[in-house]
Amino acid sequence: MEDHLKGLNPAQKEAAEHMDGPILIVAGAGAGKTKTITHRIVNLIKKGVAPEKILAVTFTNKAAKEMRERIVAEIEKNAKGQNTLPFVSTFHSLGVYIIKENARILGLTKYFTILDESDTTNLVKDAIKELGLDPKQYDPRRIKNIISREKGKFTNLSDYEEKESSALGRIVGAVWNIYEKKKSKENSLDFDDLLLKAVKLLKENEMIRKIYQERWEYIHIDEYQDTNEVQYLMTRILSEKNKNICVVGDADQNIYSWRGANLKNILSFEKDYPNAKIILLEENYRSTKNILEAANEIIKKNIYRPDKNLFTKNETGEKISLYEAIDEGDEAEHVATKILTLLDKESTTFPEVAVLYRANFQSRAMEEAMLRYNIPYQVLGVKFFERKEIKDTLAYLRAALNPESLSDIKRIINFPARGIGKTTLLKLFSGEKESLPIKMKLKIDNFYAALGEISEKIKTEKASEVVKFTVKKSGIELELQSGVEEDLERLENIKELATLAVKYDNLKEGGGIEKLLEDASLASDQDSIMHREEKKENKNAIKLMTVHASKGLEFEYVFITGLEDGLFPHQKQGERETAEDREEERRLFYVALTRAKRKLFLSYADFRTIFGSRQINAPSEFLADIPKDLIEKGDEDPGIKTIYI
Repeated sequence: MEDHLKGLNPAQKEAAEHMDGPILIVAGAGAGKTKTITHRIVNLIKKGVAPEKILAVTFTNKAAKEMRERIVAEIEKNAKGQNTLPFVSTFHSLGVYIIKENARILGLTKYFTILDESDTTNLVKDAIKELGLDPKQYDPRRIKNIISREKGKFTNLSDYEEKESSALGRIVGAVWNIYEKKKSKENSLDFDDLLLKAVKLLKENEMIRKIYQERWEYIHIDEYQDTNEVQYLMTRILSEKNKNICVVGDADQNIYSWRGANLKNILSFEKDYPNAKIILLEENYRSTKNILEAANEIIKKNIYRPDKNLFTKNETGEKISLYEAIDEGDEAEHVATKILTLLDKESTTFPEVAVLYRANFQSRAMEEAMLRYNIPYQVLGVKFFERKEIKDTLAYLRAALNPESLSDIKRIINFPARGIGKTTLLKLFSGEKESLPIKMKLKIDNFYAALGEISEKIKTEKASEVVKFTVKKSGIELELQSGVEEDLERLENIKELATLAVKYDNLKEGGGIEKLLEDASLASDQDSIMHREEKKENKNAIKLMTVHASKGLEFEYVFITGLEDGLFPHQKQGERETAEDREEERRLFYVALTRAKRKLFLSYADFRTIFGSRQINAPSEFLADIPKDLIEKGDEDPGIKTIYI
């Protein structure tokens, strides 16, 4: 065997030695896909392919950087004397490269501006205003997200206008039209344009298409299961001439359909490329045998997947722990104490531990437990009390108690939209309310009347009931219920605030809400002080994150919490569940399981308080799918549990 192929298993070696024609590498979790791609690229160079003829594309800058560094190291070791390197980039960087080389054809200067999220939202907001509409009524973020999703499907403005006849669709089309003109005038592109315009150019201009097809004779696409329609088209066009395309992915790890990732892209590879070679990387180098057996049993129930079965030469390992908690507080307590035990007995360090959950709102109970036990933690995402929707709800409560709190009034007077602009706000704060038009005065009076009603409820109702009333009376619930999936998640977070408020229900005459507001402020302050170092360096802290955020990561010890039907698998509120939804939830659990290297801890709660109401839960169906001989029950107290309903 040649030196550069040493250390590869038979399947990896077969993939690395493949030269010409399409190849699909189905790489299971922890199966060494980056190592395989790296050695394949080095092998091509050793066989005489010029490095500059090779393209490798992935999704994140981090993944591209890692791949580039590995390729450089292997070339220096096994293919010395090369003066050029393969082109390794993200999809968006590739788009920028193609656009810059052809800026004049696209009507751009070479130094066009790439708009970030904030810039894009502001331009959409300006377009809404230009139509004479109120940005407080038509949320710029929501309209921006609709436009972005359509662009990801390779939908252009005229096609969208033709298919969308609803009132919102007509408004989105009109905003989109002005938005595009504004970008053109400013010589700027948004993130979606970087792919859309590059693909459109390749598709419509034969001369340019040939240039790039000849420039890159060998193409590699990582995480192929996560490609959307535009990325898929870019891949097809670039590989059309030579057909030397190598895609690496795993249908079992497709968990981003809500972002536009299309599972059919990887499932249809053999149809798109009839002579394709298929290689399965099934040897896992990450997890124990017990963890892998559980993962295989879970995922084999899915229909939309190529058949594969991960195996490992690693040790059998410990059984999977399962803990039946009384409620979310008991569950968080169990996780925290178990982490301390691991630190004590296993010589574990904090970074080797991750706590995963299906929905963001679950972080609240976990954060409380970590603070209580003085365990340093980092939330990947936004901490509970730092989330906008939580801050908005708390601002309503503070303003109801103190209508003179101008910062709170400013924050919420137009959320949800009431058509109260900055000029009106200035006059209101300057004591010039009487100079306002009657309609505007009525809007302001209605807002303060709502605060008055919330104030009365604070004096007479339990804290949890006050939070529920506030969410309804303010209009926040209605606003988020009619929104996109991200809005429904925000509503779940607010419901968790009502759940948190239950513990203040025994305090009378407004004391509950006052204490809730006080504790929320102190929790935020304590968190920012306690974990400042972890925020900077992400070191010496356990990780709390959603399962979605954990993809691509691995830890010695993994806790998967909230394994209850309706939560994981997740049931969307007010929506019919499809077979595709169910399969994606199962893939999500598979991803969660395969993050663990040494030990898995699963847990569920018999009772979970949702929106202030204590609910009885059935264990997740996923738990029944794991063979019983792989599971050990958690270390519950042998005494009788007292359950209060």
